[in-house]
Amino acid sequence: MTVEETLNSLKRGAVEIIPEEDLRKKLESGRRLTIKLGLDPTRPDIHIGHAVVLRKMRQFQEFGHKVVIIIGDFTAMIGDPSGRSATRPPLTLEETRANARSYVEQVSKILLQDPQRFELRYNSEWLENLGFKEVIKLASQLTVAQMLEREDFKNRYTSGVPISIHEFLYPFAQGYDSVPIEADVEMGGTDQKFNLLVGREVQRAYGLPEQVAFIMPLLEGSDGRKMSKSYDNYIGINEEPAVIFKKLMQVIDPLLPRYFELCTDLEPEEIKGVLEKGGMVGAHRVLARLLTGAYAQSLIPPRLDRAFYEGLGYSLEAAGHDRDAGSVEVIRQAEERYYQVARNLIPEDIPTVAIPPAELSGGAIPVARLFTLAGLTASNGEAKRMIQNRGLRIDGEVVADPNAQIALEQPLVLQRGKDRFVRVEVLKGQTSNAERQT
Repeated sequence: MTVEETLNSLKRGAVEIIPEEDLRKKLESGRRLTIKLGLDPTRPDIHIGHAVVLRKMRQFQEFGHKVVIIIGDFTAMIGDPSGRSATRPPLTLEETRANARSYVEQVSKILLQDPQRFELRYNSEWLENLGFKEVIKLASQLTVAQMLEREDFKNRYTSGVPISIHEFLYPFAQGYDSVPIEADVEMGGTDQKFNLLVGREVQRAYGLPEQVAFIMPLLEGSDGRKMSKSYDNYIGINEEPAVIFKKLMQVIDPLLPRYFELCTDLEPEEIKGVLEKGGMVGAHRVLARLLTGAYAQSLIPPRLDRAFYEGLGYSLEAAGHDRDAGSVEVIRQAEERYYQVARNLIPEDIPTVAIPPAELSGGAIPVARLFTLAGLTASNGEAKRMIQNRGLRIDGEVVADPNAQIALEQPLVLQRGKDRFVRVEVLKGQTSNAERQT
């Protein structure tokens, strides 16, 4: 493959490459490039929005380059202000490292772990012992006016929302990460553009060639808002296949083309064909199968394209008509569960919780206590509130009385909402309080 062909392949899906000519020159040099991505472990999960950038890094690896994942265990204690409307609460070093362990495991589902093409670093290695003299040197690279050009800072400043001085230091800390590893390219979403460009300034100050800022789009959550657990529109790459399938089937219709473009490698004309031939339901099904099948694997395939999809036993042209044609059992089970729930049926593969007989009085248990012991509610109070809102069911029937006593003479299926089920039964081999008293 020529340099131009490689460049064109890498450019696909990118929002901006600054400057593109520098990337071309670096590729023409023929040497192995160092591709950097910083991840602040503020949460323990990586979602498919992160995967948009990580899959592009995997592409760099396939071309023989080395990716360096920098876990921002130190910068997470500052809190990345990018896109924030308020100061982010800082984390302790212990909290960030606990989250980082989960990050490392999940990144390995997407990135090749060959030591020649992968390296993992923690920025506490160099930032924790950085002297005040170096901090002053870093801070001298930009003016306050330049910092206030950032959209998030500008909005907060004009709205009178406080900006702490330590938040100004975050871009410099992230930029300094590019110095010890001598990054050639730094990856990031559109919200990271300012920080990536600061990295170029910092490298110049330390006499290093400037990195290329490789900017990828941000993927919205399934409802169109920012992808976040608090909005329940978040799709984690390590979630159960049935959960991933369900969440992808719930992506709002207007976002479907964007999910195909950013999360798969189908060609534009193929995406158009799926949307037109299968309709929205069929197109959702193709997306859900593709990504469920990919993230169920220990290492996702390098390309999530027609060949991968058809290798699962499906036809791209029959998007709306081949629900049972899949050859991969994990997808079949996830899809079958989704349709069982959609038809108000109770899935068979649900967990069973044994209720200690000591919880029963006269063979019965308060309904709120039952749901709490089953793990479907956090407290008896929450269970009662959900019952009042008609949000809990037993064997498919809505629970109407929050003070009801439930007999556990046989296993029962408890349900919260549309798709959370638990089967409960009395723990065998023990007796209840009432039986012991007789």
